[in-house]
Amino acid sequence: MAVGNRVYLKRPMISDELLNEFKGIPAANVADCMGRLSALHPRISLKSAPKQPVTVGRALTVKTRGGDNLMIHKALNIAEPGDVIMVSNDGGSEYRALMGEIMFGYAMYKQIAGVVIDGPIRDSDAVATMNLPVYANGTNPAGPYKNGTGEINTPIACGGISVNPGDLIVMDQDGVIVVPWQDAAEIIDSAKKLQAVDAENVHAALTGTAERQWIEDQLKEQGTEIIDGQY
Repeated sequence: MAVGNRVYLKRPMISDELLNEFKGIPAANVADCMGRLSALHPRISLKSAPKQPVTVGRALTVKTRGGDNLMIHKALNIAEPGDVIMVSNDGGSEYRALMGEIMFGYAMYKQIAGVVIDGPIRDSDAVATMNLPVYANGTNPAGPYKNGTGEINTPIACGGISVNPGDLIVMDQDGVIVVPWQDAAEIIDSAKKLQAVDAENVHAALTGTAERQWIEDQLKEQGTEIIDGQY
């Protein structure tokens, strides 16, 4: 088997029904149900203007050689509606953009749910107006090579987080969350409950009825000295 130069055509597929349940849950609430350990590094930020507040999809993982986008082109060819192309940019090259307006345009034609790249993009003016969710760690006008090896639908690391083929990806203005595909059904139940509690907490904060004694209790427990005077 050509390890490092292979494309898998199959992966786990979360149902559309389960995907749709996540569309009303902010990424932050999903992250809070996963030990707060599932968010991509903030260097990978939103570069486009999606109309929907939360977008979800199934991970189609791409491991590229740094600065080369041949395998991303292949991923676009095999992607299905609702997929999120997750790119590792192996080697971490920041000196070449991996995608631009033409490729993102084709992604929209394919009805892809989003693109997340641990690397730069270009044509940022055009991308900034696109409805397609595009996340990247920066911009660079220099274009990529197109002759590199790589892998599709194998485990990758993107933004410091492990991503497996078929994982559920939740994206909003705050960033990107990765939900392991086998845990998605359990996480959605917890996220719905947390969202209800969160809404109550927001209301309490806005009306001044939030319970704040826990802060004083915590400071006392850890021995914080409260001084009624100046430094």
